[in-house]
Amino acid sequence: METQVYNQQGKASSKFTLPEAIFSNPWNADLVHQVVTGMMANARDPIAHTKTRGEVRGGGKKPWQQKGLGRARHGSSRSPIWVGGGVAHGPRNDKNYTQKINKKMKTKALYTILSKKLKDNEIIFVDSLDFAAPKTKDAKEVLGQLAGIKGFERLATKRKNAVFIALSTKDRMVEKSFGNFGSIEVGEMRNLNPLHVLNYKYLVIAAPAESLKQIA
Repeated sequence: METQVYNQQGKASSKFTLPEAIFSNPWNADLVHQVVTGMMANARDPIAHTKTRGEVRGGGKKPWQQKGLGRARHGSSRSPIWVGGGVAHGPRNDKNYTQKINKKMKTKALYTILSKKLKDNEIIFVDSLDFAAPKTKDAKEVLGQLAGIKGFERLATKRKNAVFIALSTKDRMVEKSFGNFGSIEVGEMRNLNPLHVLNYKYLVIAAPAESLKQIA
């Protein structure tokens, strides 16, 4: 499986043979859904918290006697049916939402999504991204040139979640150059996960020969 590799000026520079194990997987919606929902659950940080009737202050005294007044019987003014009482079945910040995700499942889901992205023409392979200094102006120019590639015209105009740039190694110059773009995220290929690929319309993989070895 051969693909075109471009330079940062948006010009075709070479050809690259893609690993079939990564880019030739059929779509598996059930697997992707299970892995993605599990990852989102694991990233969840419960904040909302309500008190039960046993945690609300007061209510230790019985409001009125059990019999003789014609009223319904109550043992505490902090019952959930009272104003100012506890909450029944409310959200708790001590609830555990984590889900176990097998490593093989997560890897297979990533490969499946990458295969779909490649099929939909949403991945650009770039031989390298080099910046002499961290300049937003230079990053914007590179973005405009990559958007000149057929099928990637929205790369420079999409306002939200436009592109994830995956680097073979950490590069502060590239990160800082694209840091002012709210629609772009830069990260290392070794940290790529299914959420990264799904959350962004396009994926730019720099130095594919070195980068793809990190997830193979």
